[in-house]
Amino acid sequence: MRDIYAIGDLQGCQTSFEELLALLPQDADLWLAGDLINRGPRSLDTLRQVIALGDRVSVVLGNHDLHLLAVAAGVRQAHGSDTLDDILNAPDRDALIDWVRHRPLAHFAHGHLMVHAGVLPQWDAEQVITLARDVESQLRGPDWQTFLSRMFGNQPDQWREGLADDDRRRLTINALTRLRFCTADGRIDFKLKEGADAATDDLKPWFEAPNRRTADITVVFGHWSALGLVMREHVLGLDTGCVWGGQLTAVKLADSPAQRDLIQIDCPQVRDPFGSAEGKKRGKIKKAEKAEDAFKAAKEEKLGKSVRKLEKIGKSAAKSSKAEKIDKNDKPEKAAKRKEA
Repeated sequence: MRDIYAIGDLQGCQTSFEELLALLPQDADLWLAGDLINRGPRSLDTLRQVIALGDRVSVVLGNHDLHLLAVAAGVRQAHGSDTLDDILNAPDRDALIDWVRHRPLAHFAHGHLMVHAGVLPQWDAEQVITLARDVESQLRGPDWQTFLSRMFGNQPDQWREGLADDDRRRLTINALTRLRFCTADGRIDFKLKEGADAATDDLKPWFEAPNRRTADITVVFGHWSALGLVMREHVLGLDTGCVWGGQLTAVKLADSPAQRDLIQIDCPQVRDPFGSAEGKKRGKIKKAEKAEDAFKAAKEEKLGKSVRKLEKIGKSAAKSSKAEKIDKNDKPEKAAKRKEA
């Protein structure tokens, strides 16, 4: 069997991808953990390069990849932070979109299960593949646009038998492409996006949920840049924040953790980690090369905004005081005029 290297989120950072590929064996197979595109500067080039790798590469869909499909289908608005225009305006756009929508949501081989985000604790590997194949058949069908128009939303947020078709498929998509934290009984939390140290008594990283039925196989995933690299016996978390100025990570898959080979490259920061989510505008933050500098800049800007707000309140109060004095001075004059009238 040829070596297999699993790689974290590319997010349109083609230059970093090329640098990493140069360090990997030329005959190795590649597993890409989703979010091939978006936010990085070269989404189109990245997508074309992945496609050009042919059978050498196995890809699972991430939330950004599904977002591209939804925007292309006209069922979802583009976000202000998107970098998808080069794909959407490409002359071969239809072929590119067709290739993306034919990618799987889960890939299972050689005792390793790869998904973009996570797996609910009630699911074993066989069930994950079954649920994923159901969604994939819809994405590859003639009514894929209509299907996607019904797939965005946070409910249901917990697995149970007997879910209606759309509810089951929506939950499958959310778990496999958005999951970070969940409760012991598998209820997904969609708000908490910090690292594992943000866990509470009720909410744990999905791979630490008790009695997880995929605990006996190795799950490979990306999606969670705040979590960073995780290398445990049966857990491989590979999103190390390339687009945010972190690293792009590849790990050679092996039966034993001691046999794994870790390869990383440092990436230039091409997106501000404090930038807006879901396209919402934010105040301007000074450009910084490192995330820690961006944090300082954000803090300084916040303080600056507070000072400006206080100054504005002070000026407003001064104007009000001045207006009040004028009004008081005018009152006798106005009273006299009324009396004369």
